[in-house]
Amino acid sequence: MIEVRGVTKRYGRSLAVDDLSFQVRTGQVTGFLGPNGAGKSTTMRMILGLDRPSSGAALVDGRPYRSFRRPLHKVGALLDASAFHPGRTARDHLRAIALSNGISPARVAHVLGQVGLDPVAGKRAGTFSLGMKQRLGIAAALLGDPELLMFDEPVNGLDPEGVLWIRTLIRGLAAEGRTVFVSSHLMSEMESTADHLVVVGRGRLIADLPIRELIAAASGAHVVVRVAAEHRPAMISALSAGGAQITLEPDGALKVAGMDAAGAGALAHACGIPLAELSPRRSSLEDAYFELTEDAVEYRAKEVAA
Repeated sequence: MIEVRGVTKRYGRSLAVDDLSFQVRTGQVTGFLGPNGAGKSTTMRMILGLDRPSSGAALVDGRPYRSFRRPLHKVGALLDASAFHPGRTARDHLRAIALSNGISPARVAHVLGQVGLDPVAGKRAGTFSLGMKQRLGIAAALLGDPELLMFDEPVNGLDPEGVLWIRTLIRGLAAEGRTVFVSSHLMSEMESTADHLVVVGRGRLIADLPIRELIAAASGAHVVVRVAAEHRPAMISALSAGGAQITLEPDGALKVAGMDAAGAGALAHACGIPLAELSPRRSSLEDAYFELTEDAVEYRAKEVAA
C-alpha cells in the first residue's frame, strides 16, 4: 500500500503540494488526476524518494521507499520514458538496472517479450520512437516483479494497439493482487481502467473515491429529445413547466437536464407530440473531472478574436 500523509512540498516561495493525504490500496487500479501544475508528478517523485517533502511523509508499506535494500522488488515505476542512456541497447539498459537489484538476466529477456520489444532488444534505445521508449520504461518497471507499480502517463506515444495493450496489462496487474497507481490526462483511459480515483488541484486533494461514485455525482447526465421543428416550441414549454432545464443544440435536438427519459416521454405523450429521439445520456468521467477541477486550473487558454 502507498500512503501519503499530510505531505507539503515547497520550492522556494512556490507551493507545489499542500497538506496532501491519501492511500493507494492493494488489488486495484487507482487513477491520479489533476490539471497541469496540480502536483501529481511531484507527489509521485516524493513517494519514490526522488524529492523530499517539506513536511509530512510518503510511505510504501509503512516505510520510506529509500529504506528498501532492493527497491525494484517492491515498487516498479515509469515516470520518464527517456530516462536511459541513448547509446545503450534496450537489453543492456535493462541488464544494468537488473544488476543493481540482483535480478537475473532471464528476467530481462522475459520483460522484453512481455512489452513486445524482443525483436529490437539489440537496438540502441536512443533510436526508439516515443511509443517504443514507453514500452522500454514499462519493461524497467516490471523488471523486479514488484508488488506495487506507478505509471505517469503510460499511454503517451502509444498507437491504438499499444493503448489497448497497456490498458489490459494494468488491469491484469491489479487482478494479480498488485497495487497500481496511474497518472493520466486521458479521461477515456481512466474511465476504462481505474477502480478508484484521487483528484488533486493546486496541490490539494479534491476527491478520493471510487470512480463509479465520482461519475454518479456529476451533473452531466441528461436526456436528448428530438421532435419535428413545428413541435419544438410546445415541447420546450412542456419540459420547462415540468422543471427541466433545456438547451437547444445546433442540430435542433433538445438537451434536457433535471428530468429523466421516462418523465420527458410522458410529457410528450400527454401533449400529443411524436418523438423522433428520446435518449438518456449518462455522465462521463470527463464531465465529473471538469466539474471538480473548474476552479483548480492554473493554465487556461484565452479566446482570441479572429
